[in-house]
Amino acid sequence: MANTILKLTTILSLIILLALHSSKYVSSTNIDHDIEDEDELEYVLDTPLPHLGPRSRFLASIIKKGTQCDHETHNICNGVRANKGNDLLFCCKKHFRNVLSDKNNCGVCEHKCKEGERCCGGVCTHVLSNVHHCGKCNKKCSPGDLCENGICNYA
Repeated sequence: MANTILKLTTILSLIILLALHSSKYVSSTNIDHDIEDEDELEYVLDTPLPHLGPRSRFLASIIKKGTQCDHETHNICNGVRANKGNDLLFCCKKHFRNVLSDKNNCGVCEHKCKEGERCCGGVCTHVLSNVHHCGKCNKKCSPGDLCENGICNYA
């Protein structure tokens, strides 16, 4: 009986230790997933595009992410504001891209951010150590806290 309790206690301790270790690992490596979740599936244009053919005004004001832009829009999408000014769309390699948050087209088409960087407001930013963009864009650490491994006040 005592031997069984000892075995169960040991197994339970190992499971708890493993769970704590894996949650720490997940929180420090989950930066890319947070960024991807922020990406919009569609852009609601602040001003509808006039040359989208016989579509309704409502349909002319919504563009799905990754939509081709050179045949339908004749590249008039460059510099188009969407989602209440939070996104800026350009035609990059024949697809709509938000140059304010796309890490492969940051600020301008084909400007790719380096490893460990994210596109925050059109600027490649080190989110692993930046107290104003800690782990993801616009996540500010409290005054006096440091940003380490993309986590504020990491200990």
